[in-house]
Amino acid sequence: KLHMEKFLQQEARGVDYLVLWLDCDKEGENICFEVIDSVKHCMKPVSGSQTIFRAKFSAITDKDIRQAMDTLGSPNHNEARSVDARQELDLRIGCAFTRFQTRYFQGKYGDLDSSIVSYGPCQTPTLGFCVERHDLIQSFKPESYWVVAVKVSVGSQTVSLEWDRVRLFDREATQMFVSRVKESKMAKVLDVQQKEKTKARPIALNTV
Repeated sequence: KLHMEKFLQQEARGVDYLVLWLDCDKEGENICFEVIDSVKHCMKPVSGSQTIFRAKFSAITDKDIRQAMDTLGSPNHNEARSVDARQELDLRIGCAFTRFQTRYFQGKYGDLDSSIVSYGPCQTPTLGFCVERHDLIQSFKPESYWVVAVKVSVGSQTVSLEWDRVRLFDREATQMFVSRVKESKMAKVLDVQQKEKTKARPIALNTV
């Protein structure tokens, strides 16, 4: 089992400087200070100069990494504290509303098959999106449509033709097009276009 804090402290023994390469968002800033609190007492004491730096980057490429090293800054304590505040608010609001709606729904619906009806500032809106999508799927009414599928024999080969209109929702109109196709014994090529396409191999993940 990996004990991350002990591992970081072991790696930080005797180092002069600490450069933090965490995600460039508020959560990453919060983790920066967790790392600092864990390792700062293990670092070599240096007086009179800054020893802890923050790297800002948006991609893991040679150019971005070099630019981040050339423009090192300091961790933002306010952004880190805002994450702590949000986490505490999420916990307090979640506990309060979970207790409230659990008692409310259990009192209103005696056959409720759940002992806890939890609430969360993130999980509840997400659940709302899922329910909305589920309702759309359940209320979907399929509609019949018709297509014209034509095959042309060219020597010993058979070529399937694609219809520009793809499909029609009017059966009579589709039947009219089918009748016109059946009346024609020959097909005329109006235009020939040739395109060469190349597909490059996928590049490695370079964004964060």
